[in-house]
Amino acid sequence: MTKLLIRNARLVNEGQIIDTDVLIENGFIAQIKSGLSDAGVSQIIDAQGKYLLPGVIDDQVHFREPGLTHKATIGSEARAAVAGGVTSFMEMPNTVPNALTQELLAQKYAIAAGTSLANYSFFMGASNNNLDEVLRTNRNDVCGIKVFMGSSTGNMLVDNEKVLDQLFQESPMLIATHCEDEATIRANTEHYKAEYGEHATAGLHPLIRNEDACLRSSSMAVELAKRHNTRLHILHISTADELTLFDNKTPLAQKRITAEVCVHHLWFDSEDYARLGNLIKCNPAIKAPYHKEALLAGLLDDHLDIIATDHAPHTWAEKQQPYWQAPSGLPLVQHPLLLMLDFVKQGKLSLETLVRKMCHAPADCFQIDRRGYAREGYWADLVLVDPAQSMTVSAENTLYQCGWSPMDGHTFGASVTHTIVSGKLAYGNGRFMTDQPGERLAFVR
Repeated sequence: MTKLLIRNARLVNEGQIIDTDVLIENGFIAQIKSGLSDAGVSQIIDAQGKYLLPGVIDDQVHFREPGLTHKATIGSEARAAVAGGVTSFMEMPNTVPNALTQELLAQKYAIAAGTSLANYSFFMGASNNNLDEVLRTNRNDVCGIKVFMGSSTGNMLVDNEKVLDQLFQESPMLIATHCEDEATIRANTEHYKAEYGEHATAGLHPLIRNEDACLRSSSMAVELAKRHNTRLHILHISTADELTLFDNKTPLAQKRITAEVCVHHLWFDSEDYARLGNLIKCNPAIKAPYHKEALLAGLLDDHLDIIATDHAPHTWAEKQQPYWQAPSGLPLVQHPLLLMLDFVKQGKLSLETLVRKMCHAPADCFQIDRRGYAREGYWADLVLVDPAQSMTVSAENTLYQCGWSPMDGHTFGASVTHTIVSGKLAYGNGRFMTDQPGERLAFVR
């Protein structure tokens, strides 16, 4: 029996900040109480001056394995996640081959079981012709069904309206959607290619993948979900225009339609293309500054339920190509907690709200079994943060396999000092403390 004791922590959990100790036994939180005994404890962490948070749950990442392992692997990106306080992730199906069968989905789980330092789950992919496979998905051990209602990457666009209607009607579980209207994007692409040709730059990206493309597709997804009472989760909302689609009165646990915002849509805006160019080219696009402000307001008033990353690494060489050829996506899973802690320092949101949106809400939204909260009897997924220790992002401390970050050179006002994954100290003071994999997420549905 292994025991780990965290002493003198300032625990941020369920809307409160309390001074306490936390005892961990055999993977789970055994006690939360001041003055706990260290009898039989194998390791003690003194958390004096630090905040203790539930581990961050990132419900949208692309870890590129199988088939795109020149960009990343499940193992490499899970390590980066853990170093940043992300203890659980849900990964997308647009790998190569696409995870469109139960067999291919099972292969991804097998890879993670051997190599992922973080806890893990994988979305089952939907296409225009795999409805039978989708309906075989086990709702209790898979996070959800992913539907690309816009061809962001790969060849997984679901644009057959009959298939979409069947999918929303018959899905046994949560459907997560990427919403951008393909016809709008194609028309805009033709227009700007004719105008700019090979001189196009990333500054055109929010004009090509514009507000109208997002709103058209999101509105369609919401209409389908309401028609069939589908459990719908719309990923990476990027516009002020879409906020009115979502309910901010119903408690999250009772919502049938939920929405997410990603850290890059809160942090960057269209003025940053001049400095970062293709490095922040992503789908849906980072847009005008007023959208960024509206998204933060929508997060605070509960129109938006969850903060995620949409971590999507590409090699530096791929991103240096001309705009039309450069792939969309940016690596972020090492830094979402620090990004949001900077927002806390700037007075834009509270520490309690950060924890609610990055830890509690993903667990509630996806109905994850005993995670997302610091509670006795729950899995011990925890992260210690030093609010007084700054950290500057550099190539030397960026852990993504692609080797770069859009945050390069930025100094965060806090740092992650320890990360505990399913009761194991996985990361401490800049070093990985174990190579034991995390656990497969389970769901109570």
